[in-house]
Amino acid sequence: MDAERRREVNRLLAELTRCAQADASIAALALVGSWARGAATDESDLDVLILGDRDELLARQPWAELTATAELVQRRRFGSVAERRYRLPSGLVLELGVASRRWASVDPVDAGTRLVISDGMRVVVDPEGLLERLRRAVAA
Repeated sequence: MDAERRREVNRLLAELTRCAQADASIAALALVGSWARGAATDESDLDVLILGDRDELLARQPWAELTATAELVQRRRFGSVAERRYRLPSGLVLELGVASRRWASVDPVDAGTRLVISDGMRVVVDPEGLLERLRRAVAA
């Protein structure tokens, strides 16, 4: 793993964390996928899950400053998750999955949600405990 790529990912994650902590409409933030499970390579996307009021967050894009120099390369929906993929000038792809709090429901856990959590999740911001409850439910 290139040290520069690791520094870039850590910087982006720190900035997203600050953004989430300062924005009351963001209920939770997690790193998911290969970076969360420690299996990332230089070619891996940085996958981040953001929970809150999905439509409001997509309209306001509180992450806009982070992606100002990036190219939006894809928008798509996976069930209740709205994905935005940005290619940063370095070539790193930042994938933001934005969903409502309901995505973290444990009664019952959605099959797609279970797959995301099982594939690797590192909780970053979770003042309501939504993601920790979900992690426990998936592990049970």
